[in-house]
Amino acid sequence: MENRFHSFKEFYPFYLSQHSEVVCRTLHFIGTLLGLLFAVLVFVAFNNKLWALAAPLWGYAFGFIGHYFFEHNKPATFKNPFYSFAADLVMFAQLLTGKIKFRG
Repeated sequence: MENRFHSFKEFYPFYLSQHSEVVCRTLHFIGTLLGLLFAVLVFVAFNNKLWALAAPLWGYAFGFIGHYFFEHNKPATFKNPFYSFAADLVMFAQLLTGKIKFRG
């Protein structure tokens, strides 16, 4: 698949389609939440910017498990790393606020 997306607006519907399985979305949500909490903890409690670089590992670890074992597709981050990261944060916020459902 070539990089066919010219904007985030074009990319986001594709991103959601790659996260339609409830367990995959749930794992992404948990991973993003843990990553955000880890980043806050590192900055507030330890004031260690180097450790903050490890925060995304939480999200990616949970997300990759969701893709490989439940969604059965390759994470979009390999082809579109910046859009994927942004889309994960948007999906997290939309799941948190109920704008979208865990079941795609």
